[in-house]
Amino acid sequence: MSSHTDLPVRVRFAPSPTGPMHIGGVRTALFNWLFARHHGGTFILRIEDTDQKRFDPDALRLITDGLRWVGLDWDEGPEVGGEYGPYIQSERLQQYQHWANWLVDQGQAYRCYCSPERLDALHKQQESGQERRGYDRRCRDLTPEQRDQLHHENGGKYVIRFKMPIEGSTTVHDLLRGDITFDNDQLQDLVLLKTDGYPTYHLANVVDDHFMKISHILRAEEWIPTAPIHKNLYDGFGWEPPHFAHLPVILNPSGKGKLSKRTVGFREGGQQIPVRLDEFEAGGYVPEAIINFLTNIGWSFGDNREVFSVQETIENFDLSRVNPAGGKFPIEKLEWLNGVYIRDMDPVRLAQLLKPILENAGYEVNVDMLLRAIPLIRERIKVLPDVIGIGGLFFADDFTPPARDMLIQKGMDAPRTKTALEESLAALEALPDFNAASQEAVIRPLAEKLGLKMGQLLGTLRAATTAQEVSPPLFETMDVLGREKSLARIRQAMAVVSE
Repeated sequence: MSSHTDLPVRVRFAPSPTGPMHIGGVRTALFNWLFARHHGGTFILRIEDTDQKRFDPDALRLITDGLRWVGLDWDEGPEVGGEYGPYIQSERLQQYQHWANWLVDQGQAYRCYCSPERLDALHKQQESGQERRGYDRRCRDLTPEQRDQLHHENGGKYVIRFKMPIEGSTTVHDLLRGDITFDNDQLQDLVLLKTDGYPTYHLANVVDDHFMKISHILRAEEWIPTAPIHKNLYDGFGWEPPHFAHLPVILNPSGKGKLSKRTVGFREGGQQIPVRLDEFEAGGYVPEAIINFLTNIGWSFGDNREVFSVQETIENFDLSRVNPAGGKFPIEKLEWLNGVYIRDMDPVRLAQLLKPILENAGYEVNVDMLLRAIPLIRERIKVLPDVIGIGGLFFADDFTPPARDMLIQKGMDAPRTKTALEESLAALEALPDFNAASQEAVIRPLAEKLGLKMGQLLGTLRAATTAQEVSPPLFETMDVLGREKSLARIRQAMAVVSE
């Protein structure tokens, strides 16, 4: 399969600013970005804001911030510029109006004066009968006199519709799927320019793709039905169309149905499934893991590899490895990948990510202590907020000691537990250097002296100093906590057992 990259590669991601970034949109942006980077081409961000009814003034910031957060930098677009701008469609209205009227002048489009009321009545009539759905082309072949009369009666208001071919078929070549053929008698004369002078998606993206010299359109599979419309529009203008590739749909984790387009996450099989990029950020996923995860949905690195860097992906990215069939959204795989990247992350950067999470949970964070704790806790962190339950113990000023049942290990009773804590406290208090190795050197022989298994003594001390069922290694934990905190917690545990 050829990617048709003989021309300079120029691709675009063209979101509508109607709300937060959906993870499916991020995957589309990612594949465009990887394709451009692999071929040394240009990645363009274009904002398609012609749907004024659904426009969200905060959405542009969410789009740009989201793309930057996951590392998808654009070469041309808002905040960057470029010679083919402006890159926000509402700033290009005159161009769309010019080319819509050009199509009318060339007999490729026509002015339609049908009122919303007539169109609504037509739609209801078609629903109740067996008629062909869609606009009935009433205004397509009006005489000049009829057109003038309707123009006058309608106060000069009209939309511009494209004259789709009525007979034959339209074939669009897809780089992933081969030739796709559509019967023209199933296509409609869709609106290109609305009464308010704003273009529809169909006109705006064709005009922009042409004048921005887009070489390849990599977009979601749900846009396949629009491909014959756009192909005929290119033909109507006499322009060479870009190459098309419709990317596979992302399925729900169960594999049943397309991943929800809801504005917030949802639950499936008892599991919370985020769908917005800001939900992933808030949930404690790191950008590298998200990019690796999304690359794996619909594309294969080869050699069954699941973990690879962005640079490795760029070097190997080719459309021939894109599977046109839909791929599941395995959220549990993302958690695993996230843990992989957290374990491999530079400790200073990880500390910068964990510090605000701990502070928001009410802890006062000493950065030096956090850096010392990271090697102990990172193995158990899958998503960043996990640090609260795993690492919060290092920063708790108001430490709550564990219940007696947690302190008293299997095969022990309260008196033996109290003795174990008293003897441990005395041995640890006497240490001139309170490091992990020194602690271990006095605690291990103590277990034998007390007639306890090593696991029993360590279990009691671990519960005393962390109040957690699962915690980092004991001696390293007390080393990071320091002499004062560690011994104070053992004393608190002794009081609990004595009650």
